[in-house]
Amino acid sequence: MNHKLRHAGQAIVDSLAVHGVKRVFAVPGESYLAVLDGLHGTSIETVVARHEGGAAYMAEAHGKLTGEPGVAMVTRGPGAANASVAIHSAWQDGTPLVLFVGLVPIADRMRESFQEFDPNAWFGTQTKRVFVLDEPGRASEIVAEAFFAAKSGRPGPVIVGLPEDVIAKDFDGEIATPIPVTEGAVSPRELDQLRTALSAAENPLIYVGGQRWTRESSAAITRFAERNGIPVAQDWHASDRIPFTSPVNIGTLGYGRGATAAEMFDEADVLLAIGALPTDVPTDGFTLRQRPDAVNYIVSIDTTLRGRSGAVTAHMLASPVAFAEAVEDLDLGRAAEWDNWRARGHQAHLALSAIGDYADLPAAAEGTAHMSVVINELIQRLPDDAMCTLGAGNHTIWAQRFFPTNVFPSQLATRNGSMGYSIPSAVAAGLENPERLIVAVCGDGEFLMNGQELATAAQYGVPILGIVMDNGQYATIRDHQESHFPGRVSGTQLSNPDFAALVRAFGGHAETVTSDAEAAGAVERALKAVMGQRRSALIHVITDQRISLP
Repeated sequence: MNHKLRHAGQAIVDSLAVHGVKRVFAVPGESYLAVLDGLHGTSIETVVARHEGGAAYMAEAHGKLTGEPGVAMVTRGPGAANASVAIHSAWQDGTPLVLFVGLVPIADRMRESFQEFDPNAWFGTQTKRVFVLDEPGRASEIVAEAFFAAKSGRPGPVIVGLPEDVIAKDFDGEIATPIPVTEGAVSPRELDQLRTALSAAENPLIYVGGQRWTRESSAAITRFAERNGIPVAQDWHASDRIPFTSPVNIGTLGYGRGATAAEMFDEADVLLAIGALPTDVPTDGFTLRQRPDAVNYIVSIDTTLRGRSGAVTAHMLASPVAFAEAVEDLDLGRAAEWDNWRARGHQAHLALSAIGDYADLPAAAEGTAHMSVVINELIQRLPDDAMCTLGAGNHTIWAQRFFPTNVFPSQLATRNGSMGYSIPSAVAAGLENPERLIVAVCGDGEFLMNGQELATAAQYGVPILGIVMDNGQYATIRDHQESHFPGRVSGTQLSNPDFAALVRAFGGHAETVTSDAEAAGAVERALKAVMGQRRSALIHVITDQRISLP
Protein backbone atom coordinates (compact mmCIF):
# COMPACT_ATOMS: atom_id res chain seq x y z
CA MET A 1 0.00 0.00 0.00
CA ASN A 2 1.28 3.49 -0.85
CA HIS A 3 2.02 5.13 2.50
CA LYS A 4 0.29 8.34 1.41
CA LEU A 5 -3.03 6.54 1.09
CA ARG A 6 -3.26 5.33 4.69
CA HIS A 7 -4.14 7.00 7.96
CA ALA A 8 -2.05 6.65 11.10
CA GLY A 9 -4.38 3.97 12.48
CA GLN A 10 -3.60 1.83 9.43
CA ALA A 11 0.13 2.49 9.89
CA ILE A 12 -0.12 1.23 13.46
CA VAL A 13 -1.72 -2.02 12.29
CA ASP A 14 0.85 -2.41 9.50
CA SER A 15 3.57 -1.95 12.11
CA LEU A 16 2.03 -4.62 14.33
CA ALA A 17 2.16 -7.01 11.38
CA VAL A 18 5.85 -6.21 10.83
CA HIS A 19 6.44 -7.10 14.49
CA GLY A 20 4.83 -10.50 13.97
CA VAL A 21 1.62 -9.83 15.90
CA LYS A 22 -0.94 -12.56 15.17
CA ARG A 23 -3.79 -11.27 17.30
CA VAL A 24 -4.87 -8.34 19.44
CA PHE A 25 -7.26 -8.46 22.40
CA ALA A 26 -9.73 -5.62 22.44
CA VAL A 27 -12.83 -4.00 23.80
CA PRO A 28 -13.87 -1.49 21.12
CA GLY A 29 -14.19 2.24 21.70
CA GLU A 30 -14.96 5.27 19.58
CA SER A 31 -11.64 6.79 20.61
CA TYR A 32 -9.59 4.45 18.41
CA LEU A 33 -11.87 3.81 15.45
CA ALA A 34 -9.06 4.42 12.97
CA VAL A 35 -7.06 1.51 14.41
CA LEU A 36 -10.13 -0.75 14.30
CA ASP A 37 -10.55 0.34 10.69
CA GLY A 38 -6.91 -0.57 10.04
CA LEU A 39 -7.51 -4.06 11.45
CA HIS A 40 -10.36 -4.67 8.99
CA GLY A 41 -9.42 -7.31 6.46
CA THR A 42 -5.90 -7.90 7.82
CA SER A 43 -4.28 -11.17 8.84
CA ILE A 44 -4.22 -9.98 12.47
CA GLU A 45 -7.06 -11.56 14.44
CA THR A 46 -9.07 -9.18 16.59
CA VAL A 47 -10.25 -11.04 19.70
CA VAL A 48 -13.16 -9.06 21.11
CA ALA A 49 -13.34 -9.54 24.88
CA ARG A 50 -16.23 -8.78 27.25
CA HIS A 51 -14.29 -6.60 29.69
CA GLU A 52 -11.11 -4.58 29.42
CA GLY A 53 -9.63 -6.44 32.39
CA GLY A 54 -10.20 -9.70 30.53
CA ALA A 55 -8.71 -8.35 27.29
CA ALA A 56 -5.60 -7.02 29.04
CA TYR A 57 -5.18 -10.25 31.04
CA MET A 58 -5.31 -12.17 27.76
CA ALA A 59 -2.56 -9.96 26.37
CA GLU A 60 -0.48 -10.44 29.54
CA ALA A 61 -0.90 -14.22 29.29
CA HIS A 62 0.15 -14.12 25.64
CA GLY A 63 3.31 -12.30 26.70
CA LYS A 64 4.09 -14.99 29.27
CA LEU A 65 3.41 -17.78 26.79
CA THR A 66 5.40 -16.50 23.83
CA GLY A 67 7.92 -14.00 25.17
CA GLU A 68 6.54 -11.54 22.62
CA PRO A 69 4.48 -8.55 23.76
CA GLY A 70 0.80 -9.28 24.10
CA VAL A 71 -1.28 -6.50 22.54
CA ALA A 72 -4.47 -5.10 24.05
CA MET A 73 -6.61 -2.21 22.87
CA VAL A 74 -9.05 -0.26 25.04
CA THR A 75 -10.74 3.08 25.07
CA ARG A 76 -9.98 6.10 27.25
CA GLY A 77 -11.01 6.68 30.88
CA PRO A 78 -13.11 3.71 32.05
CA GLY A 79 -11.55 1.32 29.53
CA ALA A 80 -8.03 2.21 30.62
CA ALA A 81 -9.03 1.96 34.29
CA ASN A 82 -10.44 -1.53 33.80
CA ALA A 83 -7.26 -2.65 32.02
CA SER A 84 -4.98 -1.40 34.78
CA VAL A 85 -5.26 -4.64 36.78
CA ALA A 86 -3.31 -6.43 34.05
CA ILE A 87 -0.81 -3.58 33.81
CA HIS A 88 0.06 -4.05 37.48
CA SER A 89 0.37 -7.81 36.93
CA ALA A 90 2.67 -7.32 33.95
CA TRP A 91 4.77 -4.81 35.89
CA GLN A 92 5.32 -7.09 38.89
CA ASP A 93 5.63 -10.29 36.83
CA GLY A 94 7.96 -8.79 34.23
CA THR A 95 5.69 -9.61 31.28
CA PRO A 96 5.95 -7.91 27.87
CA LEU A 97 2.66 -6.17 27.08
CA VAL A 98 1.69 -3.20 24.90
CA LEU A 99 -1.61 -1.52 25.74
CA PHE A 100 -3.00 0.85 23.13
CA VAL A 101 -5.42 3.34 24.69
CA GLY A 102 -7.67 5.67 22.74
CA LEU A 103 -7.50 9.28 23.99
CA VAL A 104 -9.50 12.46 23.61
CA PRO A 105 -8.67 14.75 20.64
CA ILE A 106 -5.71 17.03 21.24
CA ALA A 107 -7.91 20.15 21.21
CA ASP A 108 -10.02 18.68 24.03
CA ARG A 109 -7.18 18.15 26.49
CA MET A 110 -7.28 19.78 29.91
CA ARG A 111 -10.96 20.66 29.52
CA GLU A 112 -12.50 17.78 31.52
CA SER A 113 -13.76 16.36 28.25
CA PHE A 114 -15.64 13.07 28.03
CA GLN A 115 -13.59 10.25 29.61
CA GLU A 116 -10.40 12.33 29.64
CA PHE A 117 -7.48 11.19 31.79
CA ASP A 118 -3.71 11.68 31.91
CA PRO A 119 -2.00 8.43 30.84
CA ASN A 120 1.36 9.48 32.31
CA ALA A 121 -0.20 10.25 35.70
CA TRP A 122 -2.16 6.99 35.73
CA PHE A 123 0.45 4.60 34.40
CA GLY A 124 3.81 6.32 34.83
CA THR A 125 4.85 4.38 37.93
CA GLN A 126 3.72 0.92 36.74
CA THR A 127 5.05 0.76 33.19
CA LYS A 128 8.38 0.86 31.41
CA ARG A 129 7.29 3.65 29.05
CA VAL A 130 4.22 5.78 28.34
CA PHE A 131 3.95 7.12 24.79
CA VAL A 132 1.36 9.53 23.43
CA LEU A 133 1.16 9.81 19.64
CA ASP A 134 0.89 13.53 18.83
CA GLU A 135 2.31 13.37 15.29
CA PRO A 136 0.71 10.94 12.81
CA GLY A 137 3.99 10.56 10.94
CA ARG A 138 5.58 8.99 14.04
CA ALA A 139 2.96 6.24 14.41
CA SER A 140 5.15 3.38 13.19
CA GLU A 141 8.25 4.64 15.01
CA ILE A 142 6.39 4.69 18.33
CA VAL A 143 5.11 1.14 17.81
CA ALA A 144 8.70 -0.01 17.29
CA GLU A 145 9.87 1.86 20.39
CA ALA A 146 7.00 0.43 22.44
CA PHE A 147 7.80 -3.15 21.45
CA PHE A 148 11.50 -2.63 22.16
CA ALA A 149 10.76 -1.21 25.60
CA ALA A 150 8.33 -4.03 26.43
CA LYS A 151 10.82 -6.78 25.48
CA SER A 152 14.24 -5.43 26.42
CA GLY A 153 15.94 -6.03 29.76
CA ARG A 154 13.38 -7.08 32.32
CA PRO A 155 10.19 -7.17 30.20
CA GLY A 156 7.15 -5.18 31.23
CA PRO A 157 4.09 -3.21 30.15
CA VAL A 158 4.12 -0.18 27.85
CA ILE A 159 1.27 2.25 27.19
CA VAL A 160 0.66 3.86 23.80
CA GLY A 161 -1.90 6.67 23.93
CA LEU A 162 -3.77 7.36 20.70
CA PRO A 163 -5.61 10.69 20.39
CA GLU A 164 -8.61 9.93 18.21
CA ASP A 165 -8.00 12.87 15.86
CA VAL A 166 -4.30 12.08 15.34
CA ILE A 167 -4.79 8.45 14.32
CA ALA A 168 -7.37 9.50 11.71
CA LYS A 169 -4.87 11.78 9.95
CA ASP A 170 -2.76 10.79 6.95
CA PHE A 171 0.42 8.91 7.69
CA ASP A 172 3.34 10.32 5.72
CA GLY A 173 6.16 8.27 7.25
CA GLU A 174 7.74 4.90 6.65
CA ILE A 175 7.01 1.64 8.46
CA ALA A 176 9.72 1.15 11.07
CA THR A 177 11.48 -2.19 11.40
CA PRO A 178 11.69 -3.97 14.76
CA ILE A 179 14.51 -2.93 17.07
CA PRO A 180 16.70 -5.93 18.05
CA VAL A 181 16.68 -6.96 21.71
CA THR A 182 19.86 -8.37 23.23
CA GLU A 183 19.94 -11.59 25.23
CA GLY A 184 23.12 -10.51 27.00
CA ALA A 185 26.02 -12.90 27.47
CA VAL A 186 28.16 -14.74 29.99
CA SER A 187 31.83 -13.82 29.63
CA PRO A 188 34.60 -16.47 29.88
CA ARG A 189 35.76 -14.85 33.13
CA GLU A 190 32.25 -15.04 34.62
CA LEU A 191 31.87 -18.65 33.52
CA ASP A 192 35.21 -19.57 35.12
CA GLN A 193 34.19 -17.82 38.34
CA LEU A 194 30.91 -19.72 38.42
CA ARG A 195 32.59 -23.03 37.61
CA THR A 196 35.06 -22.52 40.44
CA ALA A 197 32.32 -21.66 42.95
CA LEU A 198 30.09 -24.57 42.03
CA SER A 199 32.97 -27.05 41.91
CA ALA A 200 33.93 -26.14 45.48
CA ALA A 201 30.36 -26.18 46.82
CA GLU A 202 29.09 -28.77 49.24
CA ASN A 203 25.40 -27.96 48.80
CA PRO A 204 24.79 -25.99 45.57
CA LEU A 205 21.28 -25.04 44.47
CA ILE A 206 19.79 -23.63 41.29
CA TYR A 207 16.82 -21.29 41.56
CA VAL A 208 14.82 -20.55 38.37
CA GLY A 209 11.93 -18.36 37.27
CA GLY A 210 11.17 -15.04 35.69
CA GLN A 211 10.60 -14.28 32.04
CA ARG A 212 12.54 -14.56 28.75
CA TRP A 213 12.61 -18.34 28.82
CA THR A 214 12.05 -20.50 25.74
CA ARG A 215 11.30 -24.19 25.41
CA GLU A 216 14.88 -24.68 24.20
CA SER A 217 16.50 -22.81 27.10
CA SER A 218 14.29 -24.65 29.59
CA ALA A 219 15.42 -27.99 28.16
CA ALA A 220 19.09 -26.93 28.07
CA ILE A 221 19.15 -25.74 31.68
CA THR A 222 17.36 -28.92 32.74
CA ARG A 223 20.12 -30.94 31.04
CA PHE A 224 22.78 -28.82 32.77
CA ALA A 225 21.20 -29.38 36.20
CA GLU A 226 20.61 -33.10 35.65
CA ARG A 227 24.12 -33.70 34.23
CA ASN A 228 25.62 -32.15 37.33
CA GLY A 229 23.08 -33.43 39.84
CA ILE A 230 22.31 -29.95 41.19
CA PRO A 231 18.85 -29.59 42.79
CA VAL A 232 16.54 -26.94 41.35
CA ALA A 233 13.97 -24.86 43.21
CA GLN A 234 11.44 -22.93 41.15
CA ASP A 235 9.91 -19.55 41.88
CA TRP A 236 6.29 -19.27 42.99
CA HIS A 237 3.85 -19.67 40.09
CA ALA A 238 6.75 -20.51 37.78
CA SER A 239 6.82 -24.28 38.15
CA ASP A 240 7.32 -25.11 34.47
CA ARG A 241 10.95 -24.05 33.90
CA ILE A 242 12.14 -27.52 34.99
CA PRO A 243 9.93 -30.57 34.36
CA PHE A 244 7.79 -31.60 37.31
CA THR A 245 9.19 -35.15 37.17
CA SER A 246 12.87 -34.22 36.71
CA PRO A 247 15.10 -35.88 39.34
CA VAL A 248 16.60 -32.46 40.18
CA ASN A 249 13.23 -30.77 40.81
CA ILE A 250 12.73 -30.01 44.52
CA GLY A 251 9.50 -28.03 44.08
CA THR A 252 8.55 -24.39 44.29
CA LEU A 253 9.11 -21.64 46.81
CA GLY A 254 6.53 -19.15 48.06
CA TYR A 255 2.96 -19.71 49.20
CA GLY A 256 2.10 -23.37 49.61
CA ARG A 257 5.75 -24.43 49.39
CA GLY A 258 7.16 -27.45 51.14
CA ALA A 259 9.41 -27.04 54.15
CA THR A 260 12.33 -28.88 52.54
CA ALA A 261 12.49 -26.61 49.50
CA ALA A 262 12.65 -23.55 51.75
CA GLU A 263 15.26 -25.12 54.01
CA MET A 264 17.51 -26.08 51.10
CA PHE A 265 17.13 -22.64 49.53
CA ASP A 266 18.28 -21.09 52.81
CA GLU A 267 21.03 -23.65 53.52
CA ALA A 268 22.68 -23.83 50.09
CA ASP A 269 26.30 -22.67 50.23
CA VAL A 270 26.18 -21.55 46.58
CA LEU A 271 22.98 -20.35 44.93
CA LEU A 272 22.74 -19.94 41.17
CA ALA A 273 19.61 -17.90 40.34
CA ILE A 274 18.63 -18.04 36.66
CA GLY A 275 16.00 -15.51 35.61
CA ALA A 276 14.52 -15.43 39.11
CA LEU A 277 15.43 -13.13 41.98
CA PRO A 278 15.09 -13.69 45.74
CA THR A 279 12.12 -11.37 46.08
CA ASP A 280 9.41 -11.10 48.74
CA VAL A 281 7.34 -14.26 48.19
CA PRO A 282 10.08 -16.88 47.57
CA THR A 283 12.05 -15.61 50.58
CA ASP A 284 9.02 -15.90 52.89
CA GLY A 285 8.72 -12.16 53.32
CA PHE A 286 12.44 -11.34 53.13
CA THR A 287 13.41 -13.86 55.81
CA LEU A 288 15.08 -16.67 53.83
CA ARG A 289 18.61 -16.26 52.49
CA GLN A 290 19.12 -12.76 53.85
CA ARG A 291 22.60 -13.36 55.31
CA PRO A 292 25.12 -10.74 54.12
CA ASP A 293 27.69 -13.47 53.48
CA ALA A 294 25.36 -15.66 51.39
CA VAL A 295 26.93 -16.68 48.06
CA ASN A 296 24.47 -15.79 45.32
CA TYR A 297 25.29 -15.82 41.61
CA ILE A 298 22.50 -13.95 39.85
CA VAL A 299 21.83 -14.47 36.13
CA SER A 300 19.44 -11.72 35.08
CA ILE A 301 19.08 -9.48 32.04
CA ASP A 302 17.74 -6.74 34.33
CA THR A 303 20.52 -4.24 35.05
CA THR A 304 18.64 -2.94 38.11
CA LEU A 305 17.81 -6.34 39.68
CA ARG A 306 14.50 -4.80 40.70
CA GLY A 307 12.94 -6.62 43.64
CA ARG A 308 16.13 -8.39 44.71
CA SER A 309 16.92 -8.99 48.37
CA GLY A 310 20.01 -10.40 50.04
CA ALA A 311 23.63 -10.51 48.94
CA VAL A 312 24.90 -10.50 45.35
CA THR A 313 28.21 -12.29 44.77
CA ALA A 314 28.12 -11.74 41.02
CA HIS A 315 25.58 -10.48 38.51
CA MET A 316 25.74 -11.97 35.04
CA LEU A 317 23.82 -9.79 32.61
CA ALA A 318 22.20 -12.52 30.56
CA SER A 319 18.79 -13.95 29.80
CA PRO A 320 18.06 -17.65 30.42
CA VAL A 321 18.57 -18.15 26.68
CA ALA A 322 22.11 -16.74 26.74
CA PHE A 323 22.98 -18.54 29.96
CA ALA A 324 21.73 -21.88 28.60
CA GLU A 325 24.10 -21.50 25.65
CA ALA A 326 27.03 -20.71 27.98
CA VAL A 327 26.61 -23.81 30.19
CA GLU A 328 25.51 -26.24 27.51
CA ASP A 329 28.63 -28.40 27.90
CA LEU A 330 29.61 -27.53 31.46
CA ASP A 331 30.28 -30.70 33.49
CA LEU A 332 31.53 -30.15 37.04
CA GLY A 333 32.19 -33.84 37.67
CA ARG A 334 30.64 -33.88 41.15
CA ALA A 335 27.12 -35.19 40.51
CA ALA A 336 27.64 -38.34 42.59
CA GLU A 337 28.89 -36.32 45.57
CA TRP A 338 25.75 -34.19 45.57
CA ASP A 339 23.37 -37.12 45.17
CA ASN A 340 22.14 -37.20 48.78
CA TRP A 341 21.61 -33.44 48.80
CA ARG A 342 19.65 -33.59 45.54
CA ALA A 343 17.66 -36.66 46.60
CA ARG A 344 16.62 -35.01 49.85
CA GLY A 345 14.84 -32.25 47.94
CA HIS A 346 13.40 -34.37 45.16
CA GLN A 347 11.94 -36.98 47.50
CA ALA A 348 10.30 -34.21 49.52
CA HIS A 349 8.87 -32.77 46.29
CA LEU A 350 7.43 -36.16 45.31
CA ALA A 351 5.91 -36.64 48.74
CA LEU A 352 4.33 -33.18 48.74
CA SER A 353 2.89 -33.63 45.25
CA ALA A 354 1.32 -37.03 46.02
CA ILE A 355 -2.27 -36.87 47.22
CA GLY A 356 -2.00 -40.32 48.76
CA ASP A 357 -4.74 -42.46 50.20
CA TYR A 358 -8.15 -40.79 50.18
CA ALA A 359 -8.74 -42.31 53.61
CA ASP A 360 -6.14 -39.91 54.98
CA LEU A 361 -8.10 -36.84 53.89
CA PRO A 362 -9.88 -34.86 56.62
CA ALA A 363 -13.57 -35.60 57.05
CA ALA A 364 -15.78 -33.34 54.93
CA ALA A 365 -19.33 -32.19 55.53
CA GLU A 366 -22.23 -33.98 53.89
CA GLY A 367 -22.91 -32.65 50.40
CA THR A 368 -19.28 -31.61 49.79
CA ALA A 369 -16.30 -33.13 47.99
CA HIS A 370 -12.55 -32.94 48.47
CA MET A 371 -10.77 -30.76 45.93
CA SER A 372 -7.82 -33.17 46.29
CA VAL A 373 -9.93 -36.05 44.96
CA VAL A 374 -11.11 -34.08 41.92
CA ILE A 375 -7.59 -32.90 41.09
CA ASN A 376 -6.22 -36.43 41.49
CA GLU A 377 -8.86 -37.87 39.17
CA LEU A 378 -7.95 -35.19 36.64
CA ILE A 379 -4.19 -35.77 36.87
CA GLN A 380 -4.62 -39.48 36.13
CA ARG A 381 -6.22 -38.56 32.79
CA LEU A 382 -4.13 -35.59 31.65
CA PRO A 383 -2.15 -35.59 28.41
CA ASP A 384 1.58 -35.00 28.91
CA ASP A 385 1.48 -31.42 27.60
CA ALA A 386 -1.58 -30.17 29.48
CA MET A 387 -1.42 -26.51 30.54
CA CYS A 388 -2.80 -25.04 33.74
CA THR A 389 -3.93 -21.45 34.34
CA LEU A 390 -4.38 -19.97 37.81
CA GLY A 391 -5.74 -16.83 39.37
CA ALA A 392 -5.04 -16.02 43.01
CA GLY A 393 -6.27 -17.60 46.22
CA ASN A 394 -5.96 -20.75 48.29
CA HIS A 395 -7.46 -22.85 45.50
CA THR A 396 -4.31 -22.31 43.41
CA ILE A 397 -2.23 -24.39 45.81
CA TRP A 398 -3.93 -27.59 44.60
CA ALA A 399 -2.70 -26.84 41.09
CA GLN A 400 0.70 -25.59 42.23
CA ARG A 401 1.42 -28.74 44.24
CA PHE A 402 -0.20 -31.47 42.16
CA PHE A 403 -0.55 -30.40 38.50
CA PRO A 404 2.36 -31.91 36.49
CA THR A 405 4.06 -29.13 34.53
CA ASN A 406 6.44 -31.13 32.35
CA VAL A 407 6.58 -28.90 29.26
CA PHE A 408 7.53 -25.25 29.04
CA PRO A 409 5.26 -23.32 29.01
CA SER A 410 2.59 -25.18 30.95
CA GLN A 411 1.66 -22.87 33.82
CA LEU A 412 0.12 -19.41 33.49
CA ALA A 413 -0.39 -17.56 36.74
CA THR A 414 -0.03 -14.13 38.28
CA ARG A 415 2.74 -13.57 40.78
CA ASN A 416 1.24 -10.37 42.16
CA GLY A 417 -1.80 -12.12 43.65
CA SER A 418 -4.22 -10.66 41.13
CA MET A 419 -7.61 -12.38 40.92
CA GLY A 420 -9.72 -12.98 37.82
CA TYR A 421 -6.82 -14.23 35.68
CA SER A 422 -7.63 -17.92 35.24
CA ILE A 423 -10.30 -17.75 32.52
CA PRO A 424 -8.87 -14.91 30.36
CA SER A 425 -5.41 -16.49 30.43
CA ALA A 426 -6.94 -19.82 29.43
CA VAL A 427 -8.54 -18.12 26.41
CA ALA A 428 -5.17 -16.71 25.35
CA ALA A 429 -3.49 -20.08 25.90
CA GLY A 430 -6.10 -21.90 23.83
CA LEU A 431 -5.80 -19.44 20.96
CA GLU A 432 -2.02 -19.80 20.90
CA ASN A 433 -1.99 -23.58 21.53
CA PRO A 434 -5.21 -25.03 20.08
CA GLU A 435 -3.81 -28.56 20.18
CA ARG A 436 -3.24 -28.58 23.96
CA LEU A 437 -5.63 -29.17 26.84
CA ILE A 438 -6.05 -25.95 28.85
CA VAL A 439 -7.21 -26.36 32.45
CA ALA A 440 -8.27 -23.26 34.42
CA VAL A 441 -8.28 -23.83 38.19
CA CYS A 442 -10.55 -21.22 39.75
CA GLY A 443 -11.86 -20.16 43.11
CA ASP A 444 -15.51 -19.20 43.50
CA GLY A 445 -14.67 -15.54 44.14
CA GLU A 446 -11.94 -15.49 41.49
CA PHE A 447 -14.09 -17.08 38.77
CA LEU A 448 -16.83 -14.45 38.88
CA MET A 449 -14.33 -11.62 38.35
CA ASN A 450 -13.79 -12.55 34.69
CA GLY A 451 -15.78 -15.72 34.11
CA GLN A 452 -17.76 -13.91 31.43
CA GLU A 453 -14.79 -14.40 29.11
CA LEU A 454 -16.13 -17.91 28.56
CA ALA A 455 -18.32 -16.12 26.05
CA THR A 456 -15.14 -15.03 24.27
CA ALA A 457 -13.86 -18.60 24.38
CA ALA A 458 -17.08 -19.83 22.78
CA GLN A 459 -17.04 -17.10 20.11
CA TYR A 460 -13.52 -18.00 19.00
CA GLY A 461 -13.82 -21.76 19.36
CA VAL A 462 -11.50 -22.18 22.35
CA PRO A 463 -12.49 -25.17 24.53
CA ILE A 464 -11.43 -24.74 28.16
CA LEU A 465 -11.73 -27.11 31.10
CA GLY A 466 -12.54 -25.09 34.19
CA ILE A 467 -12.59 -26.34 37.77
CA VAL A 468 -14.26 -24.08 40.31
CA MET A 469 -13.64 -24.70 43.99
CA ASP A 470 -16.79 -23.41 45.70
CA ASN A 471 -16.45 -23.03 49.45
CA GLY A 472 -18.59 -19.90 49.68
CA GLN A 473 -15.85 -17.58 50.86
CA TYR A 474 -12.71 -15.64 50.07
CA ALA A 475 -10.72 -18.41 51.74
CA THR A 476 -7.27 -16.82 51.69
CA ILE A 477 -8.50 -13.75 53.54
CA ARG A 478 -10.60 -15.90 55.88
CA ASP A 479 -7.44 -17.82 56.81
CA HIS A 480 -5.58 -14.59 57.56
CA GLN A 481 -8.61 -13.37 59.49
CA GLU A 482 -8.69 -16.46 61.67
CA SER A 483 -4.96 -16.03 62.39
CA HIS A 484 -5.23 -12.40 63.45
CA PHE A 485 -8.83 -12.14 64.71
CA PRO A 486 -9.99 -15.71 65.45
CA GLY A 487 -13.70 -16.35 65.47
CA ARG A 488 -14.57 -12.91 64.06
CA VAL A 489 -15.50 -13.66 60.45
CA SER A 490 -16.16 -10.43 58.60
CA GLY A 491 -16.39 -9.49 54.94
CA THR A 492 -15.24 -12.83 53.54
CA GLN A 493 -18.44 -14.86 53.04
CA LEU A 494 -20.06 -15.39 49.62
CA SER A 495 -23.45 -16.49 48.35
CA ASN A 496 -22.74 -18.13 45.01
CA PRO A 497 -24.84 -18.84 41.90
CA ASP A 498 -25.14 -22.21 40.22
CA PHE A 499 -21.85 -22.13 38.32
CA ALA A 500 -22.81 -25.18 36.27
CA ALA A 501 -25.99 -23.50 35.02
CA LEU A 502 -23.97 -20.38 34.17
CA VAL A 503 -21.52 -22.36 32.02
CA ARG A 504 -24.37 -24.09 30.22
CA ALA A 505 -25.69 -20.64 29.33
CA PHE A 506 -22.37 -20.01 27.59
CA GLY A 507 -22.87 -23.19 25.55
CA GLY A 508 -20.54 -25.35 27.64
CA HIS A 509 -20.78 -28.68 29.39
CA ALA A 510 -21.06 -28.59 33.18
CA GLU A 511 -20.79 -30.94 36.12
CA THR A 512 -21.57 -30.37 39.79
CA VAL A 513 -19.63 -32.50 42.27
CA THR A 514 -21.03 -32.78 45.80
CA SER A 515 -19.28 -35.99 46.90
CA ASP A 516 -15.98 -37.75 46.24
CA ALA A 517 -17.82 -40.61 44.54
CA GLU A 518 -18.96 -38.24 41.78
CA ALA A 519 -15.48 -36.96 40.94
CA ALA A 520 -14.22 -39.60 38.48
CA GLY A 521 -17.33 -39.59 36.30
CA ALA A 522 -17.51 -35.80 36.26
CA VAL A 523 -13.87 -35.52 35.17
CA GLU A 524 -14.26 -38.12 32.44
CA ARG A 525 -17.37 -36.47 30.98
CA ALA A 526 -15.82 -33.00 31.15
CA LEU A 527 -12.65 -34.15 29.38
CA LYS A 528 -14.74 -35.82 26.70
CA ALA A 529 -16.60 -32.57 26.08
CA VAL A 530 -13.38 -30.54 25.82
CA MET A 531 -11.12 -32.95 23.96
CA GLY A 532 -13.70 -34.87 21.98
CA GLN A 533 -16.46 -32.35 21.27
CA ARG A 534 -14.29 -29.19 21.42
CA ARG A 535 -16.67 -27.54 23.90
CA SER A 536 -15.72 -25.77 27.09
CA ALA A 537 -16.60 -27.63 30.27
CA LEU A 538 -16.68 -26.74 33.94
CA ILE A 539 -16.56 -28.89 37.04
CA HIS A 540 -18.28 -27.10 39.93
CA VAL A 541 -16.85 -28.62 43.12
CA ILE A 542 -18.78 -27.93 46.31
CA THR A 543 -16.22 -28.07 49.13
CA ASP A 544 -16.19 -27.80 52.90
CA GLN A 545 -15.28 -24.32 54.17
CA ARG A 546 -13.08 -25.89 56.82
CA ILE A 547 -10.79 -27.51 54.21
CA SER A 548 -9.34 -24.50 52.46
CA LEU A 549 -5.84 -25.90 51.87
CA PRO A 550 -4.53 -29.29 50.70
